[in-house]
Amino acid sequence: MMMQLGARSLVRRFSRLAAAGAPAETTSAGVPRMPAFDHVPLPYDGPSAADIARKRAEYLSPSLFHFYSKPLNIVEGKRQYLYDEHGRRYLDAFAGIATVCCGHCHPDVVDAITRQAKRLQHSTVLYLNHVIADFAEALASKLPGDLKVVFFTNSGTEANELAILMARLYTGSHDIISLRNSYHGNAAGTMGATAQKNWKFNVIQSGVHHAVNPDPYRGAFGSDAEKYVRDVQEIIEFGTTGQVAGFISEAIQGVGGIVEVSPGYLPLAYDKVRKAGGLCIADEVQAGFARVGSHFWGFETHGVVPDIVTMAKGIGNGIPLGAVVTTPEVAQVLTRRCYFNTFGGNPLCTAGGLAVLEVLEKERLQENAFVVGSYLKDRLRGLQEKHEIIGDVRGTGFMLGIELVTDRQLKTPAKDEICHAMEYMKDMGVLVGKGGFYGNVFRITPPLCFTKEDADFFVEVMDIALSKL
Repeated sequence: MMMQLGARSLVRRFSRLAAAGAPAETTSAGVPRMPAFDHVPLPYDGPSAADIARKRAEYLSPSLFHFYSKPLNIVEGKRQYLYDEHGRRYLDAFAGIATVCCGHCHPDVVDAITRQAKRLQHSTVLYLNHVIADFAEALASKLPGDLKVVFFTNSGTEANELAILMARLYTGSHDIISLRNSYHGNAAGTMGATAQKNWKFNVIQSGVHHAVNPDPYRGAFGSDAEKYVRDVQEIIEFGTTGQVAGFISEAIQGVGGIVEVSPGYLPLAYDKVRKAGGLCIADEVQAGFARVGSHFWGFETHGVVPDIVTMAKGIGNGIPLGAVVTTPEVAQVLTRRCYFNTFGGNPLCTAGGLAVLEVLEKERLQENAFVVGSYLKDRLRGLQEKHEIIGDVRGTGFMLGIELVTDRQLKTPAKDEICHAMEYMKDMGVLVGKGGFYGNVFRITPPLCFTKEDADFFVEVMDIALSKL
């Protein structure tokens, strides 16, 4: 079952990692030297970045966008590193949007997928196969209480759609409460639950109320959880019949800019919602699977037990896989009609998902996320003291955010500056994400095998990049 990691024992066990870091070694050009890594990428003889860009523009959706003025052609990955078409190595501090948890192309995961593909790639859940059952059992063992019935999906959006549907069916109510600045997906129900105009189209999105976001940095009440939760109560009293279907929240808003909800907020919000007959849904699509370090799930850092948990991304280390886990009682609602997902829980994906859980345990990656993530956060706070443009450093484990502002008092978003800094960092060999409502937050979500030496290199590169602004 979930084990909260003791800080003292971890630091003793990983004293080498927690030791104070020296500046990274630099090259003759004054650029920090990337940590040594014993891997030689395969020769690449495929199309160039320019050729791919032309084909992408002609045949793929015009809604697709990319980082960097000259988009990278990434052709290979190994552990925490990526390689472009020229064989150049990059430190990956984004992990395909908090998705690659075990490291790129982890041999155990690759072997599990390959073995299964040679035996049975797809059949249907209408037949028996042990792989889906084995993975469901292993996944349920990672969750507290009576959360032990698993529904497999193909993505986080699908998982959140199903969770909202189940909450509405179980309660007989329609109203869902989510938080402003949240992102839960881009389908009908999840777009309604999402609360940023950047991700919402002008289509019918009914029955969702967006509560004031308990944002300790930009929120009106700082970290005062009790003041924020009053809005949840007022929504129930003035925006609904007094009964609601559910409340959905991330413990750390990923797309929203690595915003940790105020301490103490979730227990209070859960209490209000349950008194109104609703179910509490934890969206663990980004924070789950050991990323937060101290716990396996983000909701555990707040001392709550949800009624439904949704997950994706890290569950498969890059495989299209998601899941909803709930109680046997709530799960019964889907027996009222036929519910079916053709690809959800197929043997190929569930074999890979089971291998991911085994690697996380075997390589103690949760512990690494805790120790190295804490070390990295401390070093980033050091950068904050040096660079006025850093308004906030936040997050936990390997889900960290750095918000850039041009004025610390006004908290004016540094939208252009972050793009310039990302270009500089890419040129020095570091790839990092960005997000937040204003697009001014570095999203630092590396693979969980990220080392202390990687952290030192990352900080040195960011230091130089910010000094150039």
